[in-house]
Amino acid sequence: MHSFDKDPDHIAVEQVLRYARERLLMDPIPLDGPQTEDYLTSAAGQTITAAGLGAPRAMELFEHTLAPACLSTDHPRYLSFIPCAPTREAAAFDVVVGASSVYGGSWLEGAGAVYAENQALRWISDLAGLPEEAGGVFVPGGTVGNLSALVVARDTARNRARAEGTGARPWRIAATDNAHSSVVSMAAVMDAEVCGVHVDEKLRLTGPELRRTLEELGPETFFAVVATAGTTNFGVVDDLESVADVCEEFGLWLHVDGAYGGAGLAAPSVRHLFNGIERADSFIVDPHKWLFAPFDCCALIYRDPELARVAHTQEAGYLDVLTKATEWNPTDYSIGLTRRARGLPLWYSLAVHGTDAYVEAIEGTLDVIRHAAREIEHRPHLELVREPDLSVVVFRRLGWGPEDYQAWTDRMLAAEFAFVVPTTFRGETLTRFAVVNPHTTNEDVTAILDTMS
Repeated sequence: MHSFDKDPDHIAVEQVLRYARERLLMDPIPLDGPQTEDYLTSAAGQTITAAGLGAPRAMELFEHTLAPACLSTDHPRYLSFIPCAPTREAAAFDVVVGASSVYGGSWLEGAGAVYAENQALRWISDLAGLPEEAGGVFVPGGTVGNLSALVVARDTARNRARAEGTGARPWRIAATDNAHSSVVSMAAVMDAEVCGVHVDEKLRLTGPELRRTLEELGPETFFAVVATAGTTNFGVVDDLESVADVCEEFGLWLHVDGAYGGAGLAAPSVRHLFNGIERADSFIVDPHKWLFAPFDCCALIYRDPELARVAHTQEAGYLDVLTKATEWNPTDYSIGLTRRARGLPLWYSLAVHGTDAYVEAIEGTLDVIRHAAREIEHRPHLELVREPDLSVVVFRRLGWGPEDYQAWTDRMLAAEFAFVVPTTFRGETLTRFAVVNPHTTNEDVTAILDTMS
């Protein structure tokens, strides 16, 4: 299987590269859509066999049966969840990363890749105003990023308690119910408790409410506060400045989850919303969301990376050559040892286009969401739930219930016209647009809104 057989190997590689080339250069991109398991069983059949199908047949099945049964998250009218709209350069370079067998876990094995990734991380750190010594690693997604950062937060708090002789073992995390679902999930993994903090009238975590929760439950029982810079459902940016004040007052680790919204740091029109993020102890942003990289890519950055290295470095005899070295080893800064150089597609796209192009693209998506908000306000049967902070807008169709929203979603998807799903907030079914794709236009959102008449 691993021996080189010129003809079949040449055919297999050429077919894969031909498909990748055609997909990368598609314009327009098809939305496609899911199929039932019965359909796929009938159309594709058993694909894993003792003798193998051969490259031509396997590629034919993927291209004509399996791939069309997957939604294209980079379609300009895919406005649900948080889409993924990589630049063609970033998506193409992901092919290079896979083909190159680059191991991105250590400087010894992947110095060139680590150097490039660290430059991309530096750009993000500078956007957030973090100090020169800040640094981190690219991990698979926000869940792993949040988990890795909070493991460091707890480890740091417990080490400090031991050094001070208090014997405290704090187990609580403060966050609002607007925080990403991964915060509760990873707290369960850590056997930690998430304590809810009330939000203000703008749905933000604020310093006064945080202080009230800490004083009520005992600040010594907490090891971290999770603030959000762009909630998934509404795009809300918490009051980071006042939250940082309280964290500093009580000596608590401030982690900012900017998985979706952190890219807004690059946009001058909304940069003020993030004031205070420069005081964070750790911060994440997912380039596969609003920084135009392919799945899966989360930038995890620490103010003091040494604290992360202490918490995460794995010790073993066969790793001594790495752990005793002075070079930067990415696996010392997060959960997990083995890692692909997942930050390289972002680096390549940044190197090709320059950071000014990123600023322009992000501002363009913000313009589209502002157009959507104006359109909603001008239609008597629609109503904004909240003015958008970033590139998410949530609204209601007056007179509709849950079944109406779902039927509307199903009709648009069946026609491969658009993908917009309902959401819920405080028991009410609503809908939302999440615009992170620079190919999404004012005309796209207007056309979708027209279907709600």
